[in-house]
Amino acid sequence: MSFKPIIIVAGEPNSIFLEILFKSIKKIKIKSPIILICSKKLFLLQMKALNANVKFNPITFKDILKKKTQKKIINLLDVNLKVNKAFGQISKKSNIYINDCFKIGLELIKKNISKKLINGPISKKHFLNGKHLGITEYLSKKTNSKKSVMLIYNKLLSVCPITTHLPVRNVSKSINKNDILQSIILINNFYKNTFKLKPKIAVTGLNPHCETTSKINEDDKIIKPTIQKLAKSGIKISGPYPADTIFIKKNRDKFNIIVGMYHDQVLTPMKTLFEYDAINITLGLPFTRISPDHGPNEKMIGKNLSNPLSLIKAISFLDKN
Repeated sequence: MSFKPIIIVAGEPNSIFLEILFKSIKKIKIKSPIILICSKKLFLLQMKALNANVKFNPITFKDILKKKTQKKIINLLDVNLKVNKAFGQISKKSNIYINDCFKIGLELIKKNISKKLINGPISKKHFLNGKHLGITEYLSKKTNSKKSVMLIYNKLLSVCPITTHLPVRNVSKSINKNDILQSIILINNFYKNTFKLKPKIAVTGLNPHCETTSKINEDDKIIKPTIQKLAKSGIKISGPYPADTIFIKKNRDKFNIIVGMYHDQVLTPMKTLFEYDAINITLGLPFTRISPDHGPNEKMIGKNLSNPLSLIKAISFLDKN
């Protein structure tokens, strides 16, 4: 049986990503070849600084097209980056490099080398620079995808925020029936196609206790009618539920997914419950994109203390699916 490669875009060069990649490769056995799109010089500098002995196979774009990748070791596709030391500060200086890495990864996907992409964490402040809310939206734009959804996945429970990295003051203005409808249809189809499962979906309200003293009640006017429409179509969905009690064990155990209206409403309890045992999956792209469920973690760079579990889960998921 032939396994398609897993393409890994290393992302922000001044991050913990290569550290957790080195640790992950030593901990897991995978069947799929790995193509790492990264600066070879940075790779070697960080490997030396972190005292990691990781085997790799230098490879070219043409080699990949000819399917000359090797299994069990990293196939490293070098991307130019001016770097003199293993670790530095996150800044806009890396933007061209990061964009080039994504460009190569998306070109390999376009050429049907793989439909599996992992990217290392990116600084939204410096790389996205206000042009996109997150990498979910960045990749959606790059691939001309109509709708993309952030799913934070764990096999016991997953969550999805309808709005992503949006300032809280803008959330209520951004909640609409169409976004909720499209997001839940994408999630439902993903579970059916990937796991052969019709998932049980809970939806939170926007306001505390799904109530408000305001003239406009989004829970009654927007969220509830959308849930009813989706339920009539055959999707196993219910709500809206108050966000402060839906994550109590006896409540959350009834569902596969909890959909919330904004980022911290569902990601805060998710990370409290599972910590690094979750992955960020983008739905709605013409390929499966996953990232570890954490950022560049600038404060931990070079300390060799970062937890690789989320990346291990990301690689394992793509190796099996």
